[in-house]
Amino acid sequence: MNIQRQLHVLLVEDNPGDVRLTEEAFKELDSPNTLCVLQDGVEAVLYLKRQGKYKNAVRPDLILLDLHLPRKTGLETLAEIKNDPALRAIPVIMLTTSEEKEDVLKAYDLQVNGYINKPLDMGQYIDTIRQIISFWSTNTNLPPEGITNEERRSNEYTAD
Repeated sequence: MNIQRQLHVLLVEDNPGDVRLTEEAFKELDSPNTLCVLQDGVEAVLYLKRQGKYKNAVRPDLILLDLHLPRKTGLETLAEIKNDPALRAIPVIMLTTSEEKEDVLKAYDLQVNGYINKPLDMGQYIDTIRQIISFWSTNTNLPPEGITNEERRSNEYTAD
């Protein structure tokens, strides 16, 4: 039996309707997950790097990232996350209305962990969010904060 753990989720979304639906999905989940909402990629990067007003930000376990954002697109934000050794292990799910093959390919080239099209139906949207959170909170082992892949590779680990 899988045990559900609490997730700290960062939603980067500029559409107030989609934010409300995501918040509704979180309310329907019977778990203590937390949701932080930011409206653009610039704010998301500041949050993730704990800069400025975000110096005490909680590192998210999962990022839900819209593709079409003001100031810095979802793809630009994704590239910055995945190019930063301190951030790249955080799973990022692209959650978008775009079904363009070029967008899908670019996202996976930038190491997105999943590309999900937003359902247009309100009930299906809420169900999709619940499924994402359920999967990441019960079926996955998430990387701990504080040690990068490069640091792990530089240390010699021996089996006991």
